[in-house]
Amino acid sequence: MGKFVGPDCLIALILLSPPNVKTTELSFDYPPELIAIHPQHPSRVLHNLSGHNFELAWTDFLNQFKAGDVLVINDTKVLKRRVFSEDGLEILFLGSPSDQSQMGKEQKNDLWTVLFPSKKLKVGDTIQMPLGLSAELMQKGIPQTIRMSEPVDETYFNKVGELPLPPYIQKARNERHNRSSENQAYQTVWADKPGSLAAPTASLHFSPQDLIQLKTKGVEVITLTLHVGLGTFLPVTAETLEEHVMHEEWVEIPSHHWKKIKDAKANGQSVWALGTTVVRSLESQALGRFELRHHSYSGTTDLMIRPGFEFQIVDRLLTNFHQPQSTLIALVMAFAGKENVLKTYQWAIEKKFRLFSYGDLTYWEKK
Repeated sequence: MGKFVGPDCLIALILLSPPNVKTTELSFDYPPELIAIHPQHPSRVLHNLSGHNFELAWTDFLNQFKAGDVLVINDTKVLKRRVFSEDGLEILFLGSPSDQSQMGKEQKNDLWTVLFPSKKLKVGDTIQMPLGLSAELMQKGIPQTIRMSEPVDETYFNKVGELPLPPYIQKARNERHNRSSENQAYQTVWADKPGSLAAPTASLHFSPQDLIQLKTKGVEVITLTLHVGLGTFLPVTAETLEEHVMHEEWVEIPSHHWKKIKDAKANGQSVWALGTTVVRSLESQALGRFELRHHSYSGTTDLMIRPGFEFQIVDRLLTNFHQPQSTLIALVMAFAGKENVLKTYQWAIEKKFRLFSYGDLTYWEKK
């Protein structure tokens, strides 16, 4: 039999529950010509402070960091998992349906979860793939399941695949395939652990020299790993954020790095998160979602950060501009305030900041 919840407890639960945000509240209009189709170094930096917007030169931005602060970065590496079939279908191989937490580890499987436009196909249809292989559609939905005619692994993908550049960049370029520069442009300079299906794009703004400069002034730069998957880039199609299903993503945080973060918090220093993936990793750990294994906290997270979320770790957020009706803009709204974010985006559009994955950097301080 359940416990009785008194009126005072009910009021507290209502006050602590995040507001139910409609997906339409995450919308904004932008001119397509502002979609960045290539990186720009140094990028422009928009600083939002107490509801006011400023543009910072890159040098001035780096001077915002103080000795003792901690900058947390994601060291995941993007996989070449975007494969074109012989008749031009673009298929994104997500992983083995048996264990999504194994993303990035050597897998040789014939059964794969994938994303591709399957509307015109039915279960049992065969797709001709590169190097003489074929794939049978086993299950439709989001994602789908296919069975390859023989097991494949990263060796196959490295031969025939491309990095999974966002579709809106392909559309803005009017080019379906990657450019040769993408192998560097869409990979962070500290990419180390293979496993992502998209780049942690806020990190694309930083060079090794930037990190050296920050370390020289006493900033602690530490790494964690979140392998970017559907949880990050799948758009919100439900009517409200509360109804949106977040897919799990693999996270690993070295225990000695987590100690440095906790020590910085205890000493009143700022914790800077470079990208939304870092935010979700740190705040998931603060909620006790990971287990300590072999000197690292690791596990999967499906944490949805939306307006009303109480941040425990992150003080300053560095991230790109995000697409309308995405969980990413919802996270920024949770951090800096919904109306503030929408007004800031409008200001940025008027100032012609470059948008999305290859676009400019935004710097937010917790509301």
